[in-house]
Formats: sequence, C-alpha cells, structure tokens
Amino acid sequence: MRAVIQRVKKASVSVEEKIVGKINQGIVVLLGITHDDTEEDAKYLAEKITNLRIFEDENNKLNLSLLDIKGKILSVSQFTLYGDCRKGRRPSFTEAAYPKLAEELYNKFNQYLEGLNIEVEKGVFQAYMQVEIINDGPVTILLESKKIF
Repeated sequence: MRAVIQRVKKASVSVEEKIVGKINQGIVVLLGITHDDTEEDAKYLAEKITNLRIFEDENNKLNLSLLDIKGKILSVSQFTLYGDCRKGRRPSFTEAAYPKLAEELYNKFNQYLEGLNIEVEKGVFQAYMQVEIINDGPVTILLESKKIF
C-alpha cells in the first residue's frame, strides 16, 4: 500500500462539480493499493499517518502529530500510485489492485483512521475527482506499507 500525504491548510474533493469532502488543517492522503495488500497494511499506514510528527510546535519544530493538533484527513483512493513508467511512455497499472479488493482495503483504511479518533472526509471510490489542495509548507511525504521507501 502506498500513500502520498500532504500537510494542508485546507483541501477538498469534488465529483461532478459537487464537493463530496473537505477539510481545513490536516492531511490529504492519496492512497494506492496493490494486489498483495492486506488489512495489516491498511492498519500500519493509518497508525503511521496519524502519529507522524509533521506539524510545528511553538518552537517551529516538526514535533506535533495530527492527533496533537486535532486535524482531519481527506482520504482519496488513487490507483495511479501503482503506475509503472519504466517501459514506454504510457504507464502500466497492472500492479494496482482489482477494484473489489482496493475498495475493501480503502474502506478499512478509513475505518482504522476513524478508530484512532480522526475525522475523515473521503473521495468517491472509482469516481473521476478533482482535488484542491492548499499544501502547507509544503510538506509532502511518501509512505509504503512494505517499507520500500
């Protein structure tokens, strides 16, 4: 499971020009799921993201987590995170999980976040979405449940 997380001042996701999720201070999570991901991967990333210290304290040090600041998450599924561009000019998405598994694990990931007392706004799985992000910092981090990077 892969996640691109961005610390944001505010963000929203729209489908057919209607906002379906929006947050103020917090984190946008773009989540990609591959074939061999499990609930353990979803749990690992939910806990990692919730507890990452990527928000400034009173001394401008990155010492505070999402829990510390009472921030929210905007969670968006994004199969293109498993796009392989090593051959040719068109990405291959064969490493992205099939929709049934991906949706199940995307929902589990969001449930784990909510279980950690995080308010979660969501995109619409498999929908064409527009995501607006006001990146704060900017702070952008790549996470991989298999710890590749």
